[in-house]
Amino acid sequence: MLTIHADSRGNALVVKGAWIADAGQLTDLVAAHPRARVRKWPGILTPGLINIHGNELLEEAYHPDPREADELGTEPLVGDALAALAMDDARWGASARRAVQRMLAHGTVRAACGSLTNRAVRDAVHRSGLAVMGRLGRPGGTPSLDPYDAEWPVMFAEPRERHSAARFAVFDVRDETELAERGAGTCVATVADGRLVYRRR
Repeated sequence: MLTIHADSRGNALVVKGAWIADAGQLTDLVAAHPRARVRKWPGILTPGLINIHGNELLEEAYHPDPREADELGTEPLVGDALAALAMDDARWGASARRAVQRMLAHGTVRAACGSLTNRAVRDAVHRSGLAVMGRLGRPGGTPSLDPYDAEWPVMFAEPRERHSAARFAVFDVRDETELAERGAGTCVATVADGRLVYRRR
């Protein structure tokens, strides 16, 4: 089944399975694919963000379960706070799954990592739909789920076009300038491998 994802500016992508079947203006794509389901999103359609701090967020931070909020808070724990926790494979895997979901909720479709050495983290990431790309060395800046808060140049994935992987994100802003001002917390939808993996409620 074909699905057309369109933004407020009329830009649209046709998704078939895990791939982009077509790209262009909504009116043209509806005419070309009259049986496709249409999803109209507020804001702008983008290729999605790359979070450069993949290792730091996935293997060097603990993302508390909401049920632990009273004890541990809601922000990722690092350094001495992380060292004070009793971490085993199950806890690392659960933390990585929560980290991935929070990255997807910020429109991240790809994380830049060196080798993921924690098997529980690696398995959780590989099952998630979040793509991983290599990186050289350790980046500067401050690891953040929102790449706009990382004090590092913001990077987007490559533009989506016909026959490319169906990975993209939609942000509820007027344009890229407003996105830079308000940050990735404005994400309303993220698609990975053709699947809607995040939708703001």
